[in-house]
Amino acid sequence: MNNASVYVGTYNKYNNGSIKGAWVDLTKFSDHDSFIDHCKQLHNDETDPEFMYQDFENFPKEFYSESSIDPELWDFLNLDDGDKELLNAYHEAGFEGDIEDARDAFAGQFDDDYSFAWDMLENSGDLSLIPDHLQAYFDVEKFARDLMFDYSEANGYYFTNY
Repeated sequence: MNNASVYVGTYNKYNNGSIKGAWVDLTKFSDHDSFIDHCKQLHNDETDPEFMYQDFENFPKEFYSESSIDPELWDFLNLDDGDKELLNAYHEAGFEGDIEDARDAFAGQFDDDYSFAWDMLENSGDLSLIPDHLQAYFDVEKFARDLMFDYSEANGYYFTNY
């Protein structure tokens, strides 16, 4: 990802017909408080500026709203690229939580549900419980479909639903 950035204006300026502000590189700040201090300096022409974040780029939407930037964004920015991908997929799969929650729920990365189901069968040893001459009759596609009641997938990342 390129540097996470947000365009910072104020509601006062906006309500008076101006979108004057600036793009701010969030990676330049160690935390939310230092970012807010910078925004106050940026808009020091107002006594008590109410910040308006008019646009954002290069970070997940769940950390952004027009009126606030989630302080947990800096935890996300400090993750390595692999963990960022995992957490993004976790959120895209419909879950809320941090990187630890994503790691706990992570079941693997696969090309498709069939590959995921096959891996589950091989690693669980359940397929070996079926006599060899009957294994060819096991319908892995239907098993994969049923398995997805207990798992969610996003971008090839699979997570448990429980």
